[in-house]
Amino acid sequence: MKKRKLGQNLEVSALGFGCMCYSFGYGASVDKSAGINGIRRAYELGVTFFDTAEAYGPFTNEELVGEALGTVRDQVVIASKFGFDLENSPGLNSRPDHIKKVAEASLKRLNTDVIDLFYQHRVDPNVPIEDVAGAVKDLITEGKVKHFGLSEAGPDTIRRAHAIHPVTAVQNEYSIWTRDPENGILDTCEELGIGFVPWSPLGQGFLTGTVKPNATFDPQGDLRASFPRFTHQAMQANQPIIDLIQEVAKSKNVTCAQIALAWLLAKKPFIVPIPGATKIQHIEENLWAANVVLDEADLKYIEEAYSKITIQGLRLSKEHMALIDKAGETMPDQ
Repeated sequence: MKKRKLGQNLEVSALGFGCMCYSFGYGASVDKSAGINGIRRAYELGVTFFDTAEAYGPFTNEELVGEALGTVRDQVVIASKFGFDLENSPGLNSRPDHIKKVAEASLKRLNTDVIDLFYQHRVDPNVPIEDVAGAVKDLITEGKVKHFGLSEAGPDTIRRAHAIHPVTAVQNEYSIWTRDPENGILDTCEELGIGFVPWSPLGQGFLTGTVKPNATFDPQGDLRASFPRFTHQAMQANQPIIDLIQEVAKSKNVTCAQIALAWLLAKKPFIVPIPGATKIQHIEENLWAANVVLDEADLKYIEEAYSKITIQGLRLSKEHMALIDKAGETMPDQ
């Protein structure tokens, strides 16, 4: 697996691994042994960058990651997150005292003495980002955290945080059909030397081409049941993006998932996607995408075709969208 750099000095595998799917978000949680096997298989295939959060489970995902990577802890980068008020869900809480409390609890669940990358999971409008950055800076000084990150933050917030303590990575949703970071966020990261980590690089599975337009999602355990893009009408209307990806995939003799990930890798050298998968075959398929090359002609073709496609539906529910920071974005959401 090739390496990439986030920020000034955090070297990670070109593709990371999103661990959330084992415990939360897309249906019933997976058996612990299967989760451990999946995470370890990703490591065997060259992944050194693993993403989790206290909110996934909640709590159980960090425990799973800690157990799965315990024997190779010094060879991997573990990212986790703070910022949700899990006692008063779905509220936010990024008060400095809460951040430090979360860090201590996460260290125990991860069974480690340091968190390599600690993201603010969502920007808290009630706490100045300068106070947030200052709290993480304290944790870094104490040796409990190595790097500071932001998730779903807008350009202005990124700049303000970076002025207090260097931001190593920004993690926002980004994929062929979700272009919000092109509204100034990617430019800000490039200018400031900040890495960019796309979450849901496969569009909650849709961009793999395996989600049928008549698919249904359990509202009790699958977030997609509340996402406008996953209504039957929207999935049918959004088939043109799948047709495009399938066309390119066929020309390269690879899969749709591999094209979707290769597209992100080709966009910028500081982009490190974190696909997640629960089945070993899908983990192997996704990680092979690091070997797929899309040249300038490929990217131009995809962009020209994409410009003629209108994606239907918000990427998240209105409740989730309300938690997204847009300060300083240059254009409206797509």
